[in-house]
Amino acid sequence: MAWLVAIAADAIQIGALPLFAAGGLSPADVLLDLGVAAILIRLLGWHWAFLPTLLAELVPGFDLFPTWTAAVFYVTRQRVRSEEPEILPPGPAPARRA
Repeated sequence: MAWLVAIAADAIQIGALPLFAAGGLSPADVLLDLGVAAILIRLLGWHWAFLPTLLAELVPGFDLFPTWTAAVFYVTRQRVRSEEPEILPPGPAPARRA
């Protein structure tokens, strides 16, 4: 779901560039970026990568780069790597339920 939100936000900003070209000076841009940040934090939890992404989105013309998608990619990749594999104690394998 976070991927869908990020890709949709970047597509809207690129597709409707005249509305968002002013960056932080555009009310539509600010509302979209704050909404996307809130939704992504709700879905993925707080991650420091969202702060520079939000600040970069306020820069005029930077909406042409898919920053929200890149941030979600970074956050989800970090979570996959940080999960430790479960180490099972020696002995017989647990019975499978069919």
